[in-house]
This record gives sequence, C-alpha cells and structure tokens, in this order.
Amino acid sequence: MTKSIFSVIPGAEDFHFEGSNIGILLCHGFVGTPQSMRFLGEGFSKAGFTVRAPRLKGHGTHYKDLELATFTDWINQLEDNYIDLKKQCDEVYIVGQSMGGLLSLLVASRFQDVTGIITINVALEVPGYAKYKNKNISTYLEEGAPDIKDPSIFEITYPKVPLHAIKQLLSLIDYTTDKIPAINSPLLLFYSTVDNVVPPRSTNYVYDNVSSMQKDIIELKNSYHVASMDYDHPKIVSETISFISEVSMKKKITSFMS
Repeated sequence: MTKSIFSVIPGAEDFHFEGSNIGILLCHGFVGTPQSMRFLGEGFSKAGFTVRAPRLKGHGTHYKDLELATFTDWINQLEDNYIDLKKQCDEVYIVGQSMGGLLSLLVASRFQDVTGIITINVALEVPGYAKYKNKNISTYLEEGAPDIKDPSIFEITYPKVPLHAIKQLLSLIDYTTDKIPAINSPLLLFYSTVDNVVPPRSTNYVYDNVSSMQKDIIELKNSYHVASMDYDHPKIVSETISFISEVSMKKKITSFMS
C-alpha cells in the first residue's frame, strides 16, 4: 500500500477526550478534518462524555493523498474506531457531518448495537459533483471556500480535490442509499435550511426510509453546510445531549424491565 509523504496539517489531527462510559464518535466530512468537529467534541467533553474524532484517510495532509484513499478505507476506519470505543464504553453514539453522516449510517446498518446516530447535513446527494460520475480522466478540480455562514470561522480543507476522490464519494452515496432501510438505531437528523452543498431532501430521504422507531429532525436556521463550525453549533451540542439523555434513559428502563 502506498503511504503518504505529506505531514498532517497543524490543527487537523484526530483527537480524543476521556470521559464517562457513554462515548461519542465524531466523523468529519469530505475534504474536511477533525478540526471541523472540534467545537462539538469540546462541548460533549464538557458534558462528561468520552469523545473520539478520527482523521479519515487522505484528509488533513495534501489533496494528492485523496488519490490513495477509497470509500471502503473510510468505512473500515470508522468501523474500527466504533469497535474500539465500544470496548471502552457501554453506549456509543456516532455523530457524522455530510459524508461523515453517510459513514455513520453505514456503521449503524452493520452494527445493530449502535446506541444512536446523529447526522448533520447528511450527503446523500451532492448536486455539484453529480456531473463527474461518469468521467474517467485523472485530474484535480478547484474546491470553493467552505460553506460556512459565520465569516470569522476558518476551516482546514483542500484548495483542490482529485476526480478520483469525488468518484469515491459518489460511489459511497450509492452504496449507503441501499443500506438505509437496515438502520434501526435511534436517529437525530440536523439539516441547515440554507445549504449550498447538500439539499435538505437528502435528510428527508433518510428520515423516510430508515427502520428506526425513534427518529427526529431539527432545522438549523442560522448555519450553512458545515454547521458543526457555524452559528448553530451550540444548538447541535445541546440538542444532541438531550437526545443522548433520552435514549440512554429508555435503554436503562428497558434493561430494568427485562
């Protein structure tokens, strides 16, 4: 396997906070890094949870590294982190943004013991990339600025992206779509009412097609696509903590009654 020759960008490293026996696994999006999930991670850590945020292969170094990664690499990475965190914690919740939401749903479709899933602008559709699905040339495409409403926020990302990586994302979307009905875990879905990358119908599709008995949607009215870094990130933290408290209590009551 070819290894990267590039160093991790300062600030893009994965992170881990020790806490209670309730764990939260955070997954960043396409061309993003764990930095985009740090506001959430710090909020969850302050609430006492154990938090882990891995850096997906090809991310947080140089855009050429994305040519070395496949969507199965990303799936395997998140699964491995879930398995490790499950050894440490009695309950594990997965929070995924954009492509990270796809990966979170996939883990939940494969592991029925995932305690809960939280997605943020889950990327079941990326209209700006759709035209590249059948392109087979080796090239790099310019990436625009991150879709964040708050002008004071800087996200670590790439200025370019390999076509290979875009095609991996599109393949991941197709792969995940077929697995959504297999998801039974409690689900909390956040979506931005103004998102210039992923349309809200992506979140609605997940809501309509999962098999989860407990599922809720929450609008984010003051954030764009990268909502985990935007004005609404405190709302994401507080609503997620409330969701976890509710699911955890129901789990304890069910265990006591059985």
